[in-house]
Amino acid sequence: MSSENSSADDVQRVWDVVVVGAGPAGASAAYAAAVAGRSVLLLEKAELPRYKTCGGGIIGPSRDSLPPGFELPLRDRAHAVTFSHNGRFNRTRRSKQMLFGLINRAEFDQQLVEHAQKAGAELRTGVTVQRVEQHGSAVPDRRTVAVFLQGGETVLARAVVGADGSASRIAAHVGVKPAQVDLGLEAEIPVPQTVAEDWQGRVLIDWGPMPGSYGWVFPKGDTLTVGVISARGEGAATKRYLEGFIGRLGLAGFEPSISSGHLTRCRADDSPLSRGRVLVCGDAAGLLEPWTREGISFALRSGRLAGEWAVRIAEAHDAVDTRRQALNYAFAIKAGLGIEMSVGSSLLAVFERRPGLFHAALTGFRPAWNAFRDITRGSTSLAEIVRVHPMAQRALTALDRRPVGPVGGEATEVSS
Repeated sequence: MSSENSSADDVQRVWDVVVVGAGPAGASAAYAAAVAGRSVLLLEKAELPRYKTCGGGIIGPSRDSLPPGFELPLRDRAHAVTFSHNGRFNRTRRSKQMLFGLINRAEFDQQLVEHAQKAGAELRTGVTVQRVEQHGSAVPDRRTVAVFLQGGETVLARAVVGADGSASRIAAHVGVKPAQVDLGLEAEIPVPQTVAEDWQGRVLIDWGPMPGSYGWVFPKGDTLTVGVISARGEGAATKRYLEGFIGRLGLAGFEPSISSGHLTRCRADDSPLSRGRVLVCGDAAGLLEPWTREGISFALRSGRLAGEWAVRIAEAHDAVDTRRQALNYAFAIKAGLGIEMSVGSSLLAVFERRPGLFHAALTGFRPAWNAFRDITRGSTSLAEIVRVHPMAQRALTALDRRPVGPVGGEATEVSS
């Protein structure tokens, strides 16, 4: 529904919760608030379904965070991971249980939005949010936030959740500060059946040539999602890495159906998660795992928490109670996702200096593979490993001082 079709009565309505952005974080926030029985408006600037630059790998924590009754629109199920180090030393690890569920984001996001709508949230697409205000003539009282839309319309809410991606306007209002910015480049490559069958059930992770970089291949039926990521500022080198990566895989002769790029921003430790009655979650909050830059599970989990606390903020009658609920939201984020991000940041620091050590550990050291497998399947997390095994945290500070032995050859191993 376009803004031109909105009536004056719609403009004056005060929603309990307005969510900006209909990706996994926004849809999860809208679902959580709607399930609680509140009036929820979900705003999305694009028309759905829409493409998003994303590997589309669903791991255990993501599956565990989906709404009840949600069936993943899987294009493939990966039980094997091939690791390589800048195109060399390929080794494959296998698991009897699924490691990655592989989806197209357009289908996945659309389905999440539909669940939010079934819970009672109202969706408006083709709507661009320009800014929000919590004071001024457009705000009737201190319990209200004004959301200004392109075209001149204003929407009023008791609480606002910003889930509008890494270039978020809501994040700018809150004052989110990134500590890490990375550039991801990706190609969706249609392939013949014989090539698709070779990749079926197996993903590839390649540790790249620039510090902190890596590449991936995720099979999705007749299409391979191939991408690389590295620190921002290495744009030309990142592009060369992707081109060389595709060439080494023997895929250079196939024309991509989509080629895209995307910046990911990882929050600084002291970056705010709220301002007054406005919360941020997912990419807008800079919530993702710093080493792998995995963001879907962080979006789903932070979105749910944001929706739950937005309901509490909508019910708050004064600034003191609003502040209390916002602080509780920040505590909930930092107590879970924050610990995982801290461990991920330490892993990235080591990985940037010694990627060969990671390759050797994951392909030749069973406890490292077991940890990777269990995190991927969702039976543990980085935060849980550190909590249960304090030596794991101490090991992170020592890893970069250990010698790395030679790695090479082809190997495959089956684990439970």
